[in-house]
Amino acid sequence: MRRVLLLSMLFIYAQATEVINPFKKIVIDGGAKDMVVHGEHIYIGTDEGKMQSYNYKLGVFDKEVKFPDIKDFMGDVISTRVSSLDYIDGRFLMVTDSGIGGYANLWMHENNVTTQVLSHKDKKVLVKARFVDKEHILFGYLGNEAALFNIAEKKEKYRVQLAPSKFSDFALNADRSRAAFGCESGIISVIDSRSGKLITELKGVNLDNVYKVDIKNGTVAGAGQDRRGSIYSVATATGDYMEGEFLIYATGLSPSAKKVAFAMDEQNNISVYNSATKSKLAILKGQKSTLNSIIFADENTIFSASDDDTVIMWKIK
Repeated sequence: MRRVLLLSMLFIYAQATEVINPFKKIVIDGGAKDMVVHGEHIYIGTDEGKMQSYNYKLGVFDKEVKFPDIKDFMGDVISTRVSSLDYIDGRFLMVTDSGIGGYANLWMHENNVTTQVLSHKDKKVLVKARFVDKEHILFGYLGNEAALFNIAEKKEKYRVQLAPSKFSDFALNADRSRAAFGCESGIISVIDSRSGKLITELKGVNLDNVYKVDIKNGTVAGAGQDRRGSIYSVATATGDYMEGEFLIYATGLSPSAKKVAFAMDEQNNISVYNSATKSKLAILKGQKSTLNSIIFADENTIFSASDDDTVIMWKIK
């Protein structure tokens, strides 16, 4: 009887942690640096100076924006990196390297016209930028400052210093009203994106650098250098974690936040968990390089990217 029970438990566990292979591989020009998903499109920024739009329902690339080459500190001509990108209502937002003083270029693209909003002359050490609405952009600065930029006025409505550590990543929730900022200290700061007001600090779970964050439906996930995949409630400012086998470089939450994914091991596998119970639902195998992005398009469709030329689409149950 005991043997039967043990076998039954092993069978249930095996079923709960299904191994899933890629549903689709999307080959891009260069290594992926950032990506966002909107509707049936995935938009990818590469280290070859390109933004590529891919319709994953039709399986075709349908748009590309190419940025001018730059000179590096040695004077050699190289491709710029599209290090950050976003999309809202037909308008694209992209951050590229200027090659001068560590300052960034900021671009918008709409109706097939690309416009430079900021250059190295504006001396912005930007790491990430996202639309809050069509007229305002949230900046994440290297020094872990958050700022709201008015596009028409070309000035910041606020700039606030968050935890006194180097910035790592930020993410906006679905209606873009709140942002979660991760940094080198392990603290995740949640702010009102339109006012800059601090809503809460999430701390005590990650004890080192939080490489990536996500925020969905009142839940925040953090990918930690301390091998902890953190999961917090914004309302209670309490959290827990899943233990990884290696540095955790990427994370993503499903739209409902009922599922969370982390890059949990040195083989670049992605583990998908039930957020509430922390039970492992699936292991996604097939990523070849160190992950930098995990995005849920819906509850069962995931995209992942790394510093290589392949973005992977996954289907889970």
